[in-house]
Amino acid sequence: MKITLFTANQSRHNYLINLLSSISDEINVVQENDTLFPGNKEGHYPASDIYKLYFDKVIEAQESLFGNNYIKAKNLNLLSLKEGDINKCTINQLENFLKSDIYIVTGSSFIKGELANFLIRKKALSIHMGLAPYYRGTDCNFWALYDNNPHLVGATIYMLSEGLDTGKILYHALSEIRDNPFLYTMSTVKSAFNSLADRIANKTIFNMMPIRQDKNKEIRYSKKKEFTEDKINEFSKKNIELNKHIFKKNLYVNPFILKK
Repeated sequence: MKITLFTANQSRHNYLINLLSSISDEINVVQENDTLFPGNKEGHYPASDIYKLYFDKVIEAQESLFGNNYIKAKNLNLLSLKEGDINKCTINQLENFLKSDIYIVTGSSFIKGELANFLIRKKALSIHMGLAPYYRGTDCNFWALYDNNPHLVGATIYMLSEGLDTGKILYHALSEIRDNPFLYTMSTVKSAFNSLADRIANKTIFNMMPIRQDKNKEIRYSKKKEFTEDKINEFSKKNIELNKHIFKKNLYVNPFILKK
């Protein structure tokens, strides 16, 4: 089995690369690179003391759950790109990475154009860090906690579509780990990665019936520009009741819950 993954370069993404390599004969990775020091250095997010303080906690949670992962896969073909360059690549330029059995998208830039059309035809899977249709857009788990909806923190595994986070849902990935907001949101990343690898390996993912999203259930469609210093400051002052809400299975699609 050959897998192609479109992803980013944080330690958690390297963890996923290594995980998928262990269940595949060959893994082809198109990896977009951004700074490893968000908030400290200008990149996808601005650099400032407030952003740095926030992302220091994100990185700490990432290291706690994923360690300092480097790519160790021996059955790997790697194409390294600057963040945002994926949509400048032609199908011909990516030809050697587009001969797989399974395609997965997570952490990359929003893929558009002919590449998106190709991946949709190939029934590519996508991991959205947020529970769609409740939270769509960017920084979704931040906003779920900001809105005091800890039960709506998680990941959505869905079929890639032309729209942003609009694909048919296969399942939701959640976590019982609620020690602190940063560890909690990061643990849902691990839930998504591990469950997807397991379900590909045992082939149960291919028997799941995709479910169309109900747009009437949307709570927030967030944009990058809304994730501001003011909102981060407000977030840091909130008394987020992580255990206030219980999981209600009727809210989720085929839920997988990472145990403590």
